[in-house]
Amino acid sequence: MPNIKLPDGSVRQFAQQVTVAEVAASIGPGLAKAALAGRVNGTLVDTSFRIETDAELAIVTDRDKDGLDIIRHSTAHLLAYAVKALFPDAQVTIGPVIENGFYYDFAYKRPFTPEDLVAIEKKMSELAKKDYPVTREVLPRDQAVALFKGMGEHYKAEIIASIPADQAIGLYREGDFVDLCRGPHVPSTGKLKVFKLMKVAGAYWRGDSRNEMLQRIYGTAWAKQEEQDAHLHMLEEAEKRDHRKLGTQLDLFHMQEEAPGMVFWHPKGWTIWQQVEQYMRRVYQDNGYKEVRCPQILDRSLWEKSGHWENYRENMFTTESEKRTYAVKPMNCPGHVQIYNAGLRSYRELPLRYGEFGACHRNEASGAMHGIMRVRAFTQDDGHIFCTEDQILSECVTYTALLQKVYADFGFTQIVYKLATRPEKRVGADHLWDKAENALTESLRASGVQFEMLPGEGAFYGPKIEYHLKDSIGRSWQCGTMQVDFSMPGRLGAEYVAEDNTRKVPVMLHRAIVGSMERFIGILIENYAGVMPLWLAPLQVVVLNISGGQAEYAAQVEGELRRAGFRVEADLRNEKITYKIREHSIQKLPYQLIVGEQEKAASKVAVRTRSGEDLGQMTLAEFIGRLQREARVGSAA
Repeated sequence: MPNIKLPDGSVRQFAQQVTVAEVAASIGPGLAKAALAGRVNGTLVDTSFRIETDAELAIVTDRDKDGLDIIRHSTAHLLAYAVKALFPDAQVTIGPVIENGFYYDFAYKRPFTPEDLVAIEKKMSELAKKDYPVTREVLPRDQAVALFKGMGEHYKAEIIASIPADQAIGLYREGDFVDLCRGPHVPSTGKLKVFKLMKVAGAYWRGDSRNEMLQRIYGTAWAKQEEQDAHLHMLEEAEKRDHRKLGTQLDLFHMQEEAPGMVFWHPKGWTIWQQVEQYMRRVYQDNGYKEVRCPQILDRSLWEKSGHWENYRENMFTTESEKRTYAVKPMNCPGHVQIYNAGLRSYRELPLRYGEFGACHRNEASGAMHGIMRVRAFTQDDGHIFCTEDQILSECVTYTALLQKVYADFGFTQIVYKLATRPEKRVGADHLWDKAENALTESLRASGVQFEMLPGEGAFYGPKIEYHLKDSIGRSWQCGTMQVDFSMPGRLGAEYVAEDNTRKVPVMLHRAIVGSMERFIGILIENYAGVMPLWLAPLQVVVLNISGGQAEYAAQVEGELRRAGFRVEADLRNEKITYKIREHSIQKLPYQLIVGEQEKAASKVAVRTRSGEDLGQMTLAEFIGRLQREARVGSAA
């Protein structure tokens, strides 16, 4: 006679064991229809799950995040079902949920074509409309291996064979399709109504480049059609804003095979870089950071002491000289500790804040790289704060407020806060991790912000706050971090003289606001679709003469604007004015000044904005005043 406690605190009593679906039906027909799964005592289960004893139960619907994940997970299996129906000799492998959708990897004798995707999606819709029940069964491992081998599904058999023999294997059936899965799944295929296949890409079996190449079909799935429509519209917008295309179109940067994952910055792109860097340098200066510079290459012994050699070695580039092994730094923290250690420190000096535009290299997998968003060579606005335990809270709260201001100055006002806790692979005692995690939790609460938990996703040396900013089309980008580290300072011999004259190890706070400069500039390009605010625009003004008679006057205007501190060029080519206007409009620069005989005679300029708006004639002094007002950091584009 189980008693089922619901999220509202009410308790329902049943005379015998009961399924999640039956509990939902007892509450009401609407909930019975909407139920996708249940959470029993905190564990997600299918609606067919039978509750035999007293339990806490939450019914999961498509309004819940878990419900949407289940829809996506189930749609991945529906995709596999459709592929097997159309291409019986294709082999299935794995199909997890990813952000906004899912994928499934297949082995097949030929590449899937765009026409194949259309046919597969059509078949998925047909299978969904048949509303097949999705049922779970459990088999002993060896029996499950034999089942999939008998079906010719060698990849599935390999996965199952790698599971310990004493573990039972969960299988799901829908129609005449069976797949390995832990679940849960929707109760029937009819619950899957809104989905779309997006693309095909290559993927190595089990993510290992030594293994065979499979075909990965990506898809998206949603609870409601309008949600999917909004997502697809966002993707269209993202395509228009692709920083790689705009980087070429606007002559900002390029990348090439001879330097994989490394950026060649062109003059215009480097101008944006300098604006960001100089802004962040002022942030350092205004907030008590001392800027430092550390070597690019450090001896292996230092990386062993810091814990990087054991925990981060696969991501590090190494080199040898005179029988010594060196690593190119993947991060700046060990170097900053060396500067701290260069002198005897007193508690009176703490907090001591170091900042560096530190060039780092990480051996990212080639498949993980993406334009300038994910690279092998990058520069961080990297800062480290050496402080006492008592100073952690105030430093973290102050930092969060500073980060909010910086992001707002760049045009980002929506921030999502996430707390990443201890990973399985880590250094330092658990009680120190407890202290660090508690400190970050309290700092977020003191800052008055809502935050999400990311269990197990902290760095190996400490937990961290992740600051995710949202761009103009609603995408989230993880940029800023704040990490509390009780381990590395001690491992590298950092100490300070306390008030009682004893030696103590400082706490080290690792923080970055923009994070990777390359990535942040990529985010800026996409956020503004290349239409940069005046203060960030590589070229702010172009002066265009209508004919040769105004060339001297145009050059004079250019000189005065340059002396006023603006980035300006004069286009004195013997081309039609309409041609020059059109050409410079493509470059998205904020202002075009047109000077003809009328403007020359009146010592004025005709002003056009990049949106095509004609502001009419004004004196150069009036125009400079407009620029000065608009060029303030944080002004709208």
